[in-house]
Amino acid sequence: MTKLLIDVVIFLASALIAVPLAVRLGFGSVLGYLVAGVMIGPWGLKLVTDIDSILHFSELGIVLMMFVIGLEMRVDALWSMRRTIFGYGTMQMTVCAALLLAVFVMLGLPWRIALTGGLALSLSSTAMVMSELQERKLMEMPTGRAGFGILLFQDMAAIPLIALLPLLAPKAAIAVSAEPGWLVAVKAIAMLAVIALSGRYLLHVVLRVISSIGVPEIFTAFALLWIVGIALLMQTVHLSMSLGAFVAGVLLADSEYRHRIEVEMAPFKGLLLGLFFIAVGMSIDFGILMREPVRVAVLVVAVVGIKTLAQWLLANRFGVPASQRSYFAILLSQGGEFAFVVMAASLAAGVVDQRQSSLVTVVVALSMVSTPLLLLVHRRLLQPFVSREYG
Repeated sequence: MTKLLIDVVIFLASALIAVPLAVRLGFGSVLGYLVAGVMIGPWGLKLVTDIDSILHFSELGIVLMMFVIGLEMRVDALWSMRRTIFGYGTMQMTVCAALLLAVFVMLGLPWRIALTGGLALSLSSTAMVMSELQERKLMEMPTGRAGFGILLFQDMAAIPLIALLPLLAPKAAIAVSAEPGWLVAVKAIAMLAVIALSGRYLLHVVLRVISSIGVPEIFTAFALLWIVGIALLMQTVHLSMSLGAFVAGVLLADSEYRHRIEVEMAPFKGLLLGLFFIAVGMSIDFGILMREPVRVAVLVVAVVGIKTLAQWLLANRFGVPASQRSYFAILLSQGGEFAFVVMAASLAAGVVDQRQSSLVTVVVALSMVSTPLLLLVHRRLLQPFVSREYG
């Protein structure tokens, strides 16, 4: 218990030092959290070392963020975005994965590893992109809708990605008990149906009963149970927890308790998102960076550069205004948190070894660090020019 309290004090103190300083210098809060993680992590002051446990716990921040977004998204509005989600999402992921695959093959990587890395790194960070879009109040703009649709599709791509990994492993590494892809898909669809029916016919009744008790903390406890419970159920069928939380929010979008739940979840969301970015900063393996600085630098530049270029070229098809295309391209240029999950699954399936998994992980983390810096450069140098050009 004492160790837990000490860790909490360290997290809060590091955030209070790094985040205001980063915001004052114009880098934004996300970079501040990342720097705080580097400072207190294994390669900094070594104040906190249990990175994996913290990273898993802090994913609740992403879960709560997606739940709050789901609260604002009614089913009819979601249906109207089907072209954005499936059309834009498929196009973005296919183009980025194909380009990254080609680059990795040219760098001499085996095709299995190149394909795994290309698919993992084609995903962008839901936490980083959605935080930025909400902070800039762009969610209702074409840029925000296109970004949200792409990220939602990436979360749904979890099933084929996880199902594909055992097929990429050398034959000796394929587990006999591995479930076939069709069975994984059937289980996921069945789980979605059960959750949707429960939300449609039972959830509102339960909320009304709990609200009538008149104990506010019990209402909050049930809301948290609903969010985390649905997220965990989705994870059992290889769907992302953030997609589960989004579905949990959509099922409450028409509820009379929507605003109350949103207000009560907001403080948890902000703190846990900050903790997630601190954990990402702690996960940067500077050992690999020191042993293979050139390879890491080339991969980070390749990933960020290719994704920026691809998204800038696709932005016109996505309906992003000309004045915001460069911003949109930079915003989705980093690797995402789901890449950590993909690489862990790839390691377990025998597709990659520990060194390759660690290399991709550090590239993802450093690409996340690059986004706030590139957005700052965009705001200071490019935005005034773009505004005059298209204004």
